[in-house]
Amino acid sequence: MSKLNWKRLSTKYLVQEKWATLRVDTCRMPNGTEIPDYYVLEYPDWVNAVAITEDTKVIIIRQYRHAVAEVITEIPGGCIDPGETPAQAIERELLEETGYQFDKIELMANLYANPSTGNNKTWCYLATGGKKVQEQHLDGREEIEVELISMDHLKEMLLENKFQQALHASAIFYALIKLGSVN
Repeated sequence: MSKLNWKRLSTKYLVQEKWATLRVDTCRMPNGTEIPDYYVLEYPDWVNAVAITEDTKVIIIRQYRHAVAEVITEIPGGCIDPGETPAQAIERELLEETGYQFDKIELMANLYANPSTGNNKTWCYLATGGKKVQEQHLDGREEIEVELISMDHLKEMLLENKFQQALHASAIFYALIKLGSVN
C-alpha cells in the first residue's frame, strides 16, 4: 500500500442501478485532511477491440449515443457481463455486434475511463483473422452499422478525430503500434 493511499471512513450509496451506481465516500488523506463528500461512479468493466478481418479490413461500427445525442464512430465492444472474463466478453461482443469470429484475440492494455470519478476498467484487445459467421445479434437497445475499412483509412480517421470515444481511440493507437503501422 502506497503512502499516498486515502482511507475510506464511510460509504453511502445514492443510486444503485444496473448500469450505474453513485456513492459518496468520506475519506481521510495521509496528511490527515478529511474529505466528507467524494463522489464515485461505479460502472461495469468494459471491453473493446480493434478487429481485423482475414483480408486485413478493420471493422468499425456506428451507433447513436444518447448521452451526447450523436451517432458515434467506434470499434466493437461493450460491458463485461457478471461471471464473464474480459476475454469471454470481447468474443461475445464481437460476435453479437459484427457477426465475426476471430482466429486470435490478444489483450493490448487495460485502462480506466476516468479514475478520478469512476471505478471501472476497460480491457482493450486486438482481434485478427476475422471471419463472418453469422448476422448481428443485437440487444433491444442497440442499432449498429458495421463497416469494413482499410488500415490506411483507419489511420486517416484517427488523425481526423473521427473516433471521439477516448478509450476506443486509445485502443486504436495501441493496435497501430503493435502492428507496426504508426507511420
